[in-house]
Amino acid sequence: MSLNAESAQPLAAKVRVIGHRGASALRPEHTLASYAVAIQDGADVVEPDLVATKDGVLVIRHENEIGGTTDVASHPEFASRRTTKTVDGVRIDGWFTEDFTLAELKTLRARERLPDIRKHNATYDGQFTVPTFEEMIEFVAAESSARGRVIGIIPEIKHGTYFRGIGLPMEDRLLAVLAAHAYTRTAPVEIQSFEVGNLKYLHEKLGTAHPNIRLLQLMDAADAHPADEPGTTYGAMMTPAGLKAIRGYADAIGPSIRSIIPLDKDGRLAPVSTLVRDAHAAGLEVHPYTFRPENHFLAADFRDGAGDAARNEEGSVKEIRAYLATGIDAFFTDDPALGRRAVDGR
Repeated sequence: MSLNAESAQPLAAKVRVIGHRGASALRPEHTLASYAVAIQDGADVVEPDLVATKDGVLVIRHENEIGGTTDVASHPEFASRRTTKTVDGVRIDGWFTEDFTLAELKTLRARERLPDIRKHNATYDGQFTVPTFEEMIEFVAAESSARGRVIGIIPEIKHGTYFRGIGLPMEDRLLAVLAAHAYTRTAPVEIQSFEVGNLKYLHEKLGTAHPNIRLLQLMDAADAHPADEPGTTYGAMMTPAGLKAIRGYADAIGPSIRSIIPLDKDGRLAPVSTLVRDAHAAGLEVHPYTFRPENHFLAADFRDGAGDAARNEEGSVKEIRAYLATGIDAFFTDDPALGRRAVDGR
């Protein structure tokens, strides 16, 4: 690796393991069962993605389209709700949370999003409901009390501009839920978004009165752009000047792991980019996404001879450690137990 990555140091006092949608390599994502496994396996922080229902309740799904993560397609009473919408410039066919009340969503059951790769997870299809953000906070608070350790929550606002455009803005709803629960008035909370405007709004709204709440600017591919700022690109935001601007409203960035160490044409690790160094110079922590334990997702350096969908625990730990050497401050993983092993040196 270049850039003296082996000796790079994080800004954070402790590198945090973030359970990406819970422990989504082991249970269907964004279920209380997934969060339970993540916490049991040592996650410091757990992540809910937030979307809104028709009646304005924040629920936890990766996207507002729920055909791939619930059994909605098997409910004849909701067949007429199937439609095509344009969300952040992309036309999508399916069923959308904003067309369902919370009571209706609660009749659905979660399904594994990647059943071909995570066949074990698919055996849990139909067992779990779609949780609300409030239910998740209550669950994490109870786990924190039972285990005697603080567990952070890192909610992502999904498609903020889209939801605002249909009369369901999420930012103030999110702050209201956080304020309503004793746990989230003191526990570490970090609000994420791929958009810019809502983070700037939250920065102004929060001021200095909520020291437990931080903001994280997520970043997509260098040539992509935030949905609310089509005139810029994430690549421009990753430059020293762009990072300095982000520091004016956020505490951390969340790039793809491959923006930190790219892959070459053979799928192997290429030289380390300057992103971590540049972000730290701007005063920003770096929380990249997402480490996954199956061969399908690993850099070629770490794959074993098993099948594409096979779990490769040793390879995943080695990959995480390669990125830890760049000085990252936290990271998202679908398997927090492996993230814990990588950080703790087990």
